[in-house]
Amino acid sequence: MKKFQLSIILFLFLFACAHAQNNVQGNNILPKPASVEISGGHFTFDSQIYLKITASKKEKAILEELIAASPLEVGKKGNKQLVLKVCKNVDGITSPEGYRIETTDKSVTVNAKSGAGLFYAMQTILQYAGNGNTIPTGTIIDEPKFAYRGLMLDVSRHFFDKEFIKKQIDAIAHFKMNRLHLHLTDAAGWRIEIKKYPRLTEFAAWRSKALWKEWWFGDRLYAEEGSPEAHGGYYTQDDIRELVKYAADRYVTIIPEIEMPAHSEEVLTAYPELSCTHEPYKQADFCVGNEQTYEFLENVLTEVMELFPSEYIHIGGDEAGKASWPTCPLCQKRMKEENLKDVNELQSYLIHRIEKFVNSKGRKIIGWDEILDGGLAPNATVMSWRGTEGGLAAVNSGHKAIMTPGGYCYLDSYQDAPHTQPMAFGPYMPIEKVYSYNPTEGLSNEQAKLIYGVQGNLWAEYIPTEELVEYMIYPRILALAEIGWSNPEKRDLNEFKQRSIKAVNGLRAKGYNAFDLENEFGQRKEAKNPIEHLAKGKSVTYAASAPFNDKYNAGGKTALTDGIRGGWTYIDGRWQGFIRDGLDIVIDLGEEKEISSISADFMQMCIPDVWFPAEVTISASADNKNYSEIARIEHTVVRDEELSFKNYGWEGTAKARFIRYRAKCGPQRGWLFTDEIVVK
Repeated sequence: MKKFQLSIILFLFLFACAHAQNNVQGNNILPKPASVEISGGHFTFDSQIYLKITASKKEKAILEELIAASPLEVGKKGNKQLVLKVCKNVDGITSPEGYRIETTDKSVTVNAKSGAGLFYAMQTILQYAGNGNTIPTGTIIDEPKFAYRGLMLDVSRHFFDKEFIKKQIDAIAHFKMNRLHLHLTDAAGWRIEIKKYPRLTEFAAWRSKALWKEWWFGDRLYAEEGSPEAHGGYYTQDDIRELVKYAADRYVTIIPEIEMPAHSEEVLTAYPELSCTHEPYKQADFCVGNEQTYEFLENVLTEVMELFPSEYIHIGGDEAGKASWPTCPLCQKRMKEENLKDVNELQSYLIHRIEKFVNSKGRKIIGWDEILDGGLAPNATVMSWRGTEGGLAAVNSGHKAIMTPGGYCYLDSYQDAPHTQPMAFGPYMPIEKVYSYNPTEGLSNEQAKLIYGVQGNLWAEYIPTEELVEYMIYPRILALAEIGWSNPEKRDLNEFKQRSIKAVNGLRAKGYNAFDLENEFGQRKEAKNPIEHLAKGKSVTYAASAPFNDKYNAGGKTALTDGIRGGWTYIDGRWQGFIRDGLDIVIDLGEEKEISSISADFMQMCIPDVWFPAEVTISASADNKNYSEIARIEHTVVRDEELSFKNYGWEGTAKARFIRYRAKCGPQRGWLFTDEIVVK
C-alpha cells in the first residue's frame, strides 16, 4: 500500500465511524457548504459502482488513492457510477477550489474546476456518509469565501518532528484548509538545514533546556549538537522535500517563515559578525547596516526557496527592538546614505531590499504587520496580528492582507475556564469567540477584495508536547476553517458547535488529543448575568492623573457602574484597564445612603504584564470634599504564571453619597484591570 493510503486510511475510516448517524441536511459537514438541496432519496456505495475520473494524471492519482484509503466501497464496474471531472466551467462555481455534487440513486457526479475542488468534494462526501456507505440524493454547490485558509505552527519554541506535521496536514486538509505556515526560526531554535551555514543546525538548533520557559527565564544558552545538554532539533532538506510533497498531495501549501530583522538571537550567537556588536549572546536584531547581513539572508532564502515552491515566503518583521541601531556606526552610515529619517525607515529599507530579492526569484513576501512601519514594500502581503488595524492599513494602500488578529486567531490562549486548563500564554478565547470573527466586517466591497484570507496561529512557548499542540488546535481551528470557507450569513453558533462536537469525536477516535468541547466548563459565572447594586448606573469621575486606557475602555466612563462583570479575559470589552498610575475614581450615588459593602475584582496574568494592586484605599464622603478612609487593603504582589482573580473590598456600616476607590500599582508598574465597583 502506498504511503498516501497508509497515512490517511485510518484518519478517514475512524473519522467516519465516529459519526453516529447521517443527517440529510448536511449537519455532519464542516465547513458548512454554500448550498445543500436534498431530494429525499439516497445513494449507496458498494461493489457495483463504476469509478470514472477525468483529470490530469497527478490529480487522478491523488483521488484514486484518497478513495482507496477511505471507508467508501467502490468497485471497478457496475450499474452505478461515481464520476469525478475537472471542467473548465461549472454551473454556480467561480472559485478554482469550488465543486458541484449531483447525486441520484444511481450516480454521484462531481464537477470542479481543479483537482483541489474534486478533493474537497470527496471530503464533503466522506463527512456526509458518516459511519456508513450511504449519502442523500440532491445537489451541493460549494466554494470557499477566501483563497487563503491557514494554520501556523511554531516549531521553533518547541520542535515537532515531520511525522507529527504530516498528521496535522491530514486533519486540516480534511476540513478544506490549504495553507500550513511553519515558524521555522526564532531565538529558541533554528529548525531548517541550510547547507551554506552549518552552524545554524550544529549549534543554533540546540539549547540548554528542553522547555522554552526554563530556557527563556534561565541561562538562554545554546549547545552543540550531540552534547548532553542539547535540546531541540531541525528538519533536514530531505525532510522538507518530503513534507512539501506530502502537503501538496493534499492541496496544502507549506509557507516557511525565516525571521528578520528581529527574533534572531540564535543566528547572531552562531554568526555574531551579523550583529551590531559582533558579540554572541548580546543581540536579537540583525545589523541592518552590515552588507554581510544581506549576503547571509539572501543565501539562506535562496536555499529556502529551492525547497519550498510556495508563492509566498514569510520574512517575519515583527517586534524588532532596534536597540543598537541608533548607536551602531554601520546602521547610522546606512541611514545617512539612504536618507532614512529614523530606525523604522531603516527596518523598512531591509524589508524593501529583501522583497526585491525574493521578487527576483519569482516569489512574494508576507510579513507581520510591523512591516508597515516606515513604509510598506510594494508587493508585500501583510499578516495582521496586532488587531485588525494592520490589515485595514494594508488594503487601504492596495496590498493584500491575511487576517490573524490575536483576539480571535491566537490558539495559544485558554479555550476554557483557565483553572480547568493547562497553562496558556494568552487570555480566554473559547470556540464561540473564534467563530464570531468576520474578517471583512466593516469593509467596503473594494477593501474586502484585498482580504486574502484568515489564519489561526499556535505559538508554542508554553506548549512543549504533541498532545498539548493538538489540544490547543482542535476544535478551534474548525471555527477558522468555517470562517475561511463559508459565508458569514450562513453561520449559526449552536448548530456549528453540534457539528464541531461530532468532528471532535472523529478526531479523538483517530488519535488526536482534541479538547472535549462537549463538556467545557464555560464562562466565568460573574459574567453570565448583570449585577444589581446601589452604584449601578451612577456617575463616575476619574482623576486626571489616573485615566482609563483608551484601548481597554470597556465602554468608557460608565463601565465601572454598568452592572456588567468581566469574564476570563481582559480583552472581552468588559474589563477596564489602567496603566502605571493605577485607578482613582469617585462614584456619586446621587444621595446619601447607608452602605454595607464596597468591593471590586481585579485579575492577574503576569505574562502580558497584568497585576493585582499593591494597595487599595476606600473612602466615603457626604459632600465630595471631606472624605473618611474606611478601608486600606495592602497586598504583596507576587509573580504567578496562572490567571487569577482577587476581590478587594470592605464590609461594615457607613453612610455616604460619594465613594472614592483608589488602587495603586505595585513595583511592577504594569496593568490593572477591574470590571465593576460593587456597592451594597
